[in-house]
Amino acid sequence: MHSTKENLQVLFEDNHLLIVNKRPGDLVQGDKTGDKPLSEIAKEYIAEKYNKPGAVFLGVVHRLDRPTSGILIFARTSKALARLNASFAERETKKTYWAIVKNQPPKTEDTLIHFLKRNPKQNKSYANSKEVSDSKKAILHYRVFKKLQRYFALEIDLETGRHHQIRSQLSAINCPIKGDLKYGFDRSNPDGSIHLHARKISFTHPVKKEEIALFAPPPDDILWKNCL
Repeated sequence: MHSTKENLQVLFEDNHLLIVNKRPGDLVQGDKTGDKPLSEIAKEYIAEKYNKPGAVFLGVVHRLDRPTSGILIFARTSKALARLNASFAERETKKTYWAIVKNQPPKTEDTLIHFLKRNPKQNKSYANSKEVSDSKKAILHYRVFKKLQRYFALEIDLETGRHHQIRSQLSAINCPIKGDLKYGFDRSNPDGSIHLHARKISFTHPVKKEEIALFAPPPDDILWKNCL
């Protein structure tokens, strides 16, 4: 999958922020694949729209896994970046995800607490029920909000932001996300995506101090449409 400026889906934009709806398959920052990342596409968009010669400043505030879709915040000034980084670190930013999973979760709603240990070689995190060395505590809250024909749609509020947290924790309760081979789903989605979407974000504007809440429409597929 590749992207151009034309299909950068902007959800919010001002002098300090650029917030987009990332499509599954879009890369947030450059990596060893050499594919063009969204951060570069967003810089080109700003340079063109505001006729900015020279280098455009754009800070990546947080990341989404490549196969995941949804809300992504970029900072357009170093001041906004520093304040948003602090807000994320203090967990003042509220993030809500949607996930479509294969099996019915043990409870209709629950809080999951695991200790995630990351394996960099596999680029995978393992969820443990007890603390192990080099593990990080991971907390999320989920509720089943829709029963689909063969799947269950969950709404997830993250309390911590760990590497592959939702994917790993849902896999640990035998509810792998649709298309997520790495975490136990039996087949991949044709486009390489997984059915995990950063649906909503609410935070305080880093400069104007007003409350912002944004929703990102999920990708255009039949399962997501049935969740709306």
